[in-house]
Amino acid sequence: MVGTFHGHAHNHMCQLDWHPQYIQGTGHTKGEGCEHVFATSNELARSTRHATSFHRHQAIEQHFTFWDADKYAALSKYLQVHFDEAVRAISTLASELDVIKKEYNLIDEDFIQFHVDKRSYLENLKQPVIHDQLLIHYVQILDELEAYCALTEVPVSNLEELSIAIRWSHVHVDTSYAKLQHAETHTSNVEMHLGIQPQWEIGSEEYKHYKAEATMVKYQAALDELEWLVVMRLFELSKIAMSGTGK
Repeated sequence: MVGTFHGHAHNHMCQLDWHPQYIQGTGHTKGEGCEHVFATSNELARSTRHATSFHRHQAIEQHFTFWDADKYAALSKYLQVHFDEAVRAISTLASELDVIKKEYNLIDEDFIQFHVDKRSYLENLKQPVIHDQLLIHYVQILDELEAYCALTEVPVSNLEELSIAIRWSHVHVDTSYAKLQHAETHTSNVEMHLGIQPQWEIGSEEYKHYKAEATMVKYQAALDELEWLVVMRLFELSKIAMSGTGK
């Protein structure tokens, strides 16, 4: 089992197998008991950094001796509080679950099937075939090529305009031409590898299809990053006891 604090750092398939939320019998267990111990014992680092080996071991032993005694003294209250919380949670969540089941016409077996369906979906979720990945990349470099062609357009209606453009944009134009040449070479190599002849036009049916695929790839990457940021934010709020405050 992976603790809830670290669970969302793992991929979705790993969470389906090892996150406490999906393991029967874990209840509200977070699986982070060691983290609670470390949170208190970490304070020993400052006081024992320059201590001798004997005094360091003595301080660590005394710390955990008192820690065990404190926990044992509070054990009865701890069990009572968590038992009451469990009873309230069962009563509240059971009522809420009944409402959801009636609203969506669900039975208990449906929730198990949802878990199976999610696992099946993730197992069958594959990257596009290499050929499709190359076509998506080809569309992206076509966009780059069009952008670089636009950057290298210089007004040539008369010598005065050309002189001004060269004087103010000499470095920019040279850089753009270098990028254009690189993009043209890259495009030619991909076209040769894929056997594309003639070059796709911007707006053609093939271009539109794989442009949509490229957009979807970026969208999925953005969703993954958003999920990571949200989880990190929730962890930060939990650390400062502000989760659920709406701030």
